[in-house]
Amino acid sequence: MKIFAHRGSSGTRPENTLPAFAEAVRLGADGIELDVQLTKDGELIVMHDEEVNRTTDGRGAILSKTLSEIKELNAGSWFDEKYASTKVPTLKEVLDLLVTRNYRGMLAIELKTDKEPYPGIEEKVSQLLTSQEWPFTYGYSSFNMSTLERIHLLEPETQIDFIMGKSEKKPPMALERSFIQGLHPDIRWVWKHQDEIREFPLAVRPWTVNKKAEIKCCIDCGVAGIFTDFPEKALEVKRNDR
Repeated sequence: MKIFAHRGSSGTRPENTLPAFAEAVRLGADGIELDVQLTKDGELIVMHDEEVNRTTDGRGAILSKTLSEIKELNAGSWFDEKYASTKVPTLKEVLDLLVTRNYRGMLAIELKTDKEPYPGIEEKVSQLLTSQEWPFTYGYSSFNMSTLERIHLLEPETQIDFIMGKSEKKPPMALERSFIQGLHPDIRWVWKHQDEIREFPLAVRPWTVNKKAEIKCCIDCGVAGIFTDFPEKALEVKRNDR
């Protein structure tokens, strides 16, 4: 079972920031997950919400702000004052950090097009990721199937996974598309289907798994990976389970 640091090591660092990603690398997480959105001037930034309100000292939609305006925001004090100098990173800055740290795991890139369509985001992300060789592997995921279809056309050999909540209507959408390799459901979907996980045709990687008992249960039922805010906790449970 692979351990993915959800928005970086977000249980102990401000989510989707360079400190969170650096900590995930230091811990030895198998994978790192992040969220990509598009600014008013077409720049790729890493943030989960479509608005900056929750994780910065600013307000408003990402789409209404230029990169320079977003770079003025404090993206760390909401978590802890010691991160007051932390900024919202661009996707390129995160990639550069992972190269500098010689990260050899998997980077799971979520394209946040389930609420804002961000026309052209797939092409921008693909152009960046295919611009050079990386020491790590990477794949794409989204709640938006149209986005996944577009990114598959751009990079037919790259791993593509479908994110879902707990709706029973969603797995068939993934199963009927041959290019989908994994299903990333809400952990509550896994609890309802524990006995089916090992035989499920796609790799199952639920989110967000933070309690030790849940992590252990995921190991026992055979999921391919988990997304957790506390990779250090998950890695400990995994080591002790051997």
